Amino acid sequence: MNTFQKIYEQVKKIPKGKVATYGQSALMAGNPRWSQIVGYALHSNPEPGVIPCHRVVTKDGKLSKAFAFGGENVQRDMLISEGVIFLNENTVDLENCRYNP
Repeated sequence: MNTFQKIYEQVKKIPKGKVATYGQSALMAGNPRWSQIVGYALHSNPEPGVIPCHRVVTKDGKLSKAFAFGGENVQRDMLISEGVIFLNENTVDLENCRYNP
């Protein structure tokens, strides 16, 4: 299994209503130094309906300005529809919405 596949398998585990950070996703995939690689992998998500890349946010809970499938507004709308709580327009409430495997 290659690095991107490892990342995709972990991101698939993030349930609706929860988010994980890039660093957390990297750690779950096996290497805490893969945060940027997580971003690259999600930007080239081969299965947008299957791999919920919209559930990955920055370490501060901010949305990705480079969200590959429509921008941060689309990412926010997708998260809100799943019940994710926001502190402000572009910052997720990590205290209540962080995925804890």
